[in-house]
Amino acid sequence: MNPIQRNALLALAITIGLFITMLAAVDYLNNARIEEIGRIEDKIALDTLSLETQFDLLAEAPCKEVSEGSVLSSELNDLAARLSYTEDRLGSDDEEVIKLKRQYTLLEIKDYLLMKRLSKECVDLKPVFVLYFYSNEGDCPGCAEAGYALSYLRETYPKLRVYSFDYNLDLGALKTLRAVLDIKEPLPAYVINGKNYNGLVSLTELEDKLPLELLATSTATSTKKTN
Repeated sequence: MNPIQRNALLALAITIGLFITMLAAVDYLNNARIEEIGRIEDKIALDTLSLETQFDLLAEAPCKEVSEGSVLSSELNDLAARLSYTEDRLGSDDEEVIKLKRQYTLLEIKDYLLMKRLSKECVDLKPVFVLYFYSNEGDCPGCAEAGYALSYLRETYPKLRVYSFDYNLDLGALKTLRAVLDIKEPLPAYVINGKNYNGLVSLTELEDKLPLELLATSTATSTKKTN
């Protein structure tokens, strides 16, 4: 075998080795990704079950145990953070991300309805709701800025209840919510304490729409008569 043939065979062997190594690395990364998704799904499934149980318990809770900032807000925020992490890692179009987003959206809607019900039964419970509708499809250039502003407001006013919804998510309950609340484009769209707005982006614009006097509500008491 002459040197040219030997070098050619060596180059071929190196190429094959690199190709096999690349396939093994891709397979390893895919398996690691599947395991990571599985862990996240298991955690969210457990959190979902826990939250649904809390919903049932809180529906029967006396008003003295309920306040605007305490009812499930931290749990929902933690769940939102995990979903955001997963979406950043896998992308908004990933099937698993969409599945998790549907679960989280249902929990948000359920929490919103629970708080609406409790606010009717508890005289001092006056939650301030912000329902925020955004899009990841490139048709909402102000949504990123609006998201940051709402995150700041939620941290500044712990009793403020912010619910974020992907306007284009294929979910029957969300479509019904949009219809009931008469949500229309352009995005971002909001329902702030019962009033509809479109196009608000900056922190100042959003804060100006908040009934700040209601964000100082104290512990609730029941309007129901007791025997």
